[in-house]
Amino acid sequence: MRTFWTLWKREIASYFRTSLAVTLFVFVLVLTGCNFYSSVSLLNHGPTETSIVEAFFNNPVFWITLLALPPLLSMRLYSEEYKTGTIETLLTAPVRGTQVLLVKFFGAFVFFILLWTPSLLYFVLFWPSAHQVAAAGYGAYCGAYGMLLLQGALYISIGCMASSLTSHQLISGMLTFCVIVLFFFSGTLLSSSSLNTMLFRQFLVFFLPMETMKSFSHGIIDTRSIVFYCSLIFLFLFMTFHVVQSRKWRR
Repeated sequence: MRTFWTLWKREIASYFRTSLAVTLFVFVLVLTGCNFYSSVSLLNHGPTETSIVEAFFNNPVFWITLLALPPLLSMRLYSEEYKTGTIETLLTAPVRGTQVLLVKFFGAFVFFILLWTPSLLYFVLFWPSAHQVAAAGYGAYCGAYGMLLLQGALYISIGCMASSLTSHQLISGMLTFCVIVLFFFSGTLLSSSSLNTMLFRQFLVFFLPMETMKSFSHGIIDTRSIVFYCSLIFLFLFMTFHVVQSRKWRR
């Protein structure tokens, strides 16, 4: 455990040693601020059953922010180590491959959480002006932010795998973004296929990112979606581990 924390602090510090941290914080704050402003403006048009939480987490600006961040955070995880040659030192050190994988994954994931944490302040500042909690209940907050973290963790795990395949950060980032976009829009392609039965549509409800976020931001938490996303996260991390190990033995 001590080795894990040492490596994890090194991974987190690597984000703040460059201008990447400041750039991403500004990027997220600007986009989430515009998102919240447009969500409030939408609710000001007249009576609606949509809460501010649903409007914020189902806005196109939100999805642009969510899809753009994981490739930027994960493209350097293994690619930079390959390019600089430090991967050999890291893998031959007295640490297990699973420790290295989890350190890199949780390093990027914790930084992802830090980037989204300021968005909570928007809702806190909104409460006094609305004279009530900005949602039907706290379940909407737990569901929306819980699904945000699940999808973020999945996309970062995809980034880990992409980064383990190449020593070029740009290629890693582009590959991650392509896989994420394919996953994001795959439901649209599947829904128009000949398999579009009632049972298949019910499956798509807890498979599609937009559908699951719409449900969770409404306070309806489906454990099937949680199991599905956790399974995919484990699958991509499992594949990343074996890709890194195969490269290790080829060297």
